[in-house]
Amino acid sequence: MTAPILPITEAAAVLPTRGTLLGLDLGTKTIGIASCDPERRLATAVETIARKQFTPDAARILDLAKARGAVGFVLGLPVNMDGSEGPRAQSTRAFARNFARLTELPIALWDERLSTAAVERDLIAADVSRAKRAAVVDQHAAAFILQGALDRLRMLSA
Repeated sequence: MTAPILPITEAAAVLPTRGTLLGLDLGTKTIGIASCDPERRLATAVETIARKQFTPDAARILDLAKARGAVGFVLGLPVNMDGSEGPRAQSTRAFARNFARLTELPIALWDERLSTAAVERDLIAADVSRAKRAAVVDQHAAAFILQGALDRLRMLSA
């Protein structure tokens, strides 16, 4: 039981055409989680997990996936601005490999460059306090990542 880990363009071929996807924004201290509707029109923030160890973190993600009837995951891949992959991208790929051993659901990788910065700007523009931003930025970044992937999947199927 090992899930496929694919770029979003290749994942489109193995993902069912309908069904909820969970978006993940992996940080060093937290994991932002987002979800979408079964028609995959809109991504919404779900929660932020304070990272402990891989096993309980993965168990929480799998619990959320089961509760929401998820058919796959979209994992933000932190690519450098020049397109290269540094230590954070390698860490994300390692997480994906370990996570893939625990599920059969496909894992799509999505370039998440500037997602957190974009979300931070939006939250500042909405006059959200610094403390409140810190509490929600990761789950909103996950929603930003998932929405980008949903838009791309829609373009691929058109």
